[in-house]
Order: sequence, then C-alpha cells, then structure tokens
Amino acid sequence: MPLLDVVRGVAIIGTLMTNVWIFTGPGAEWGVLSGGSPAGGAAGTGSSSGGGGSAQGGGPAWEWAGAWAEAVFRLVADGKFLSMLTILFGAGLAIQYRSAERHGRPWPGRYRWRALFLFVEGTLHFLLVFAWDVLMGYAVTAMLTAWLLARSARARRRVMAWAAGAHLTLMGLLTAGLVAYGGGDGTGAGSGGGGVPQEVVDLYAHGSWADQVAFRLENALVLRMEPVLTFGLLLFLFLLGVRLLRAGAFGSDGTGRRLRARMLRWGLGLGVPLNVACALGGEDWFLMGRYVAAPLVAVGYIGVIGAVVDRVRRPGPLTRGLTSLGRTALSGYVLQNVVCVLVSYGFGLGLAAELGGGGRGWDPWWVMGLWAAVSVLMLAGSALWLRRFSAGPVESVQRWALGLTENRSSGRGGSA
Repeated sequence: MPLLDVVRGVAIIGTLMTNVWIFTGPGAEWGVLSGGSPAGGAAGTGSSSGGGGSAQGGGPAWEWAGAWAEAVFRLVADGKFLSMLTILFGAGLAIQYRSAERHGRPWPGRYRWRALFLFVEGTLHFLLVFAWDVLMGYAVTAMLTAWLLARSARARRRVMAWAAGAHLTLMGLLTAGLVAYGGGDGTGAGSGGGGVPQEVVDLYAHGSWADQVAFRLENALVLRMEPVLTFGLLLFLFLLGVRLLRAGAFGSDGTGRRLRARMLRWGLGLGVPLNVACALGGEDWFLMGRYVAAPLVAVGYIGVIGAVVDRVRRPGPLTRGLTSLGRTALSGYVLQNVVCVLVSYGFGLGLAAELGGGGRGWDPWWVMGLWAAVSVLMLAGSALWLRRFSAGPVESVQRWALGLTENRSSGRGGSA
C-alpha cells in the first residue's frame, strides 16, 4: 500500500508544522502551559514575541502579513497531522495483526515487546529531547488496541463509541470551564509568552541541556497530561485506522478511491468550518479546535493526499522523498525534534532567543523557514539513507532489540 508511506511522510512533516512553534516560543515546552498554545494564532509565540517587526525593515504592512501568515500556518497544521499520524498507527497495527494471523503466530505475542520498546523510546525522548512526545501515549494505547483486535468487530465499535463520547464530554466540560472562568477576552492570560515565568524563559534561552532534563523530570506529571486527557481520542483514532484499513481506504483500487473521496468531503466539509469557528472563538476554544475539529480535518487531509497520489503517473522527487520518510517515520520524528532543539535552545545555536524577540523583524518568517529547512533535510536524508540501508536508524535499533528478546524467549539464539 504505497499510499500509507506517502501519508505517513506527510504526517511527520505536518507534525513539525505544529511543534516548531513550541521550540521557538518563549519558555518553549513550558510556554504552552503558561498562557500560549501551539495554535495561538497571531497572538501566539511567534509574531507577537518580538513586539512587532517594525524595528528593522518592516512597517505595519509587514507586521500584518507576518501575523496572518503565522495564523494560517498554525490553523492548517495544529492537531491535524498528529491525528493523521495516530490513525496511521492504528492502520499499521492492523497490518501487524493480519500478518500474525496469516502466519499462525499468537497475538499480541511479540507485539508486547514492540510496544514496550516504543514506551521506553518515548520515555527517553521525553526526558532527553522533547516534553511533548507522543510515543509513550501511543505505546499504551497500542496495547489496548492490540487486545481489542482479537475481539469482535461489534466490541470494537462499542469501544469506539464509548471513547468518542467520553472524549467529547471531557473536551466540552473543559472548554465550558475556560469560557466561563478563563481570560474572557479570548486572548488567553499569557499570549506571546507573557505568562511564562522568566526563569523558565531563561532556562531554554540560556540554560544547559542537563538543567532542561532536570526540569522535565521535575515537572513530568504536568508535562505528560496531554496523552492522559486525550486517551479517549487516541483510542478512537487507533480503532478508526483499523476500520479504514480493513475497509480498503488505503488501497489503489476503486473501493479505496471511493472511500477516500468520501473522507475528503465529510472530513473537510465538517472539520474546516468547525475549526475556523473555534479559531475565531479565541484561545478559550483551543481544546475544541485541536482535539475535536482537527481529527475531522485529518480525515479530509488523508482523502486529499489520496486524490493527489491517485493522479501521479510517475513518482517525482517529492513523492519519493515522502515515501522514504514514511518508511523511516520513527527516525524522522526523533530527528526533527533533535535538530530543532539544537537550533533553538541556548545550549545549541540559541536562535529562538536571537531571532525571536527584540523587534528584529524576523518573526514569524524564520520559524516557518526552520520548518522548511528541516523538512527538506528529512526528505533528502531518508531517501539517501534507504539507498544503503533497509530501515531507518531508530527502526534498526528496534529490530535489534526485538531480535534479542525473541532469541532469549526461544532459547538464546536458537533458530526456529
């Protein structure tokens, strides 16, 4: 299913479209919790953090263009590609279940080790690189989904309904609380990083890597709240990926094209108006935009990508790059975060503090430029890597680790 690799590559690049604002904003990872958000619009951590771009070579028109460019960039990305990646993870899990079933292997069987590796990798990624890691939540959700795959389709549909209902109820209650007791003006209490403690801003702008690791460890419970609050959504999207794969939505035949056309119409037709309405409602509606409207748009995005791929007669450099990135998705996800950390934080190049404030006029353009540069690096790097190796570096470590566990469980290196 070549489409799966292409969509997965797009999802990795799209996830960076959201996360790049976290790396470059004041207070970085903690700034999201201190008054900003990855989808804060023109009042978020980008264009507003410099206090206006008119100090050097930019007037009101330049500042206005930057604010709108950032708002559109964020609106297109926030939550959509993460939801898409979650759907694809569920589809991949269904493929592994089908393979185990075809070869007569017990289920979940060896998959428990794969999920454990993902959880350990996510824990290390959280502590050493990026607090908003998704892999830990994926690992936990994958184990429950793996168990459900061995149950009836009716049981999975009931779990999907319960998960969606619980998630919508929670997001509705939290949003009602924000509207009733939040900032009231829709701008948020700490837009532009104003609510981020200065010591946290200094930590990411000038602190050492060890100090940042200690900060994540000290605040781990708070920084790990997203996968807890959105567990219902994760479970629903995993199971949605299973249903889409089994229905043939990623196939290249007529059934796949018809399903993707429906996904495009319904996903964009319902999701885009709802997402725009949440954005216009202000930051108090951030949860509904990111965790309710965005998953709908993600379904539409898969339909759009499928429609484009269906019309590609001969794959070009972009299609080949996305395919390669999709096949090395785990490595690409880690790589993009490591590069952004080294570029943005004080123990690296420190460009977030150098270019992101003081009226220099670089916001938000340098942030979008960083996204574009890292995306090109991943597309070209993954294609070159797969010319010599069969899997990405992190995927290869995973295979090695899983091979060790299999050898130990079967009698130390014995052949089956």
